[in-house]
Amino acid sequence: MTKMLVKDIHELNLIVTGVGGQGSVMASHIVADAAVAQGLKVRVGETFGAAQRGGKVHSHIRIGEDIYGPLCPEESLDILVGLEPNETLRLAVKYTSPDTFIITNTRPVSSMDANIGADKYPDVKEIVKGLRKLSKRVIAFDATKLAIQAGNERTMNVVLLGALASIGRLPYEADSLLKAVMERVPPRTVEANMEAFNLGLERCKEILHKSYILNL
Repeated sequence: MTKMLVKDIHELNLIVTGVGGQGSVMASHIVADAAVAQGLKVRVGETFGAAQRGGKVHSHIRIGEDIYGPLCPEESLDILVGLEPNETLRLAVKYTSPDTFIITNTRPVSSMDANIGADKYPDVKEIVKGLRKLSKRVIAFDATKLAIQAGNERTMNVVLLGALASIGRLPYEADSLLKAVMERVPPRTVEANMEAFNLGLERCKEILHKSYILNL
């Protein structure tokens, strides 16, 4: 795997958001594990909605020498990783700035209210359009489709970690994040998770390259 350029940072604020059952908490712990393995100071804080599967979940990861509180301040995010598009937008409104790098899955998970007809799920294209109004750096693709391609739909969170590794914003290299993934996932799923990580990394690199060409 090609090594990514590591960016020296004083402070990095990152949130992984999604709904219950998608693996956002595990994804955030993997990001933190990789930082700890590099000798970095890390704080992780988690916020949960309804406890049952489908409840809102977002995990804050803060990396840096002068980090003490576990929750990211509003409009402070360097990176937002969204496992569910509507949740990505909900968090983006509060925590992002125009310079935040947003990476989101575009496969929706309808809320309980939407399922019973009490609410209407927004059009995903409109969600992405809303994200692009909040930030000039948005990567949006169907990570669930790539997880299925990798052989296990539940590796969708790792697809997005692969995408995260490709943007060069973490204080460690892509291989460090992949190693942390392999140490966290069940042994029987290692092959599928490795494939998911690499598919996410390559898909994000393709999107970034296309964006670069379009902006020349």
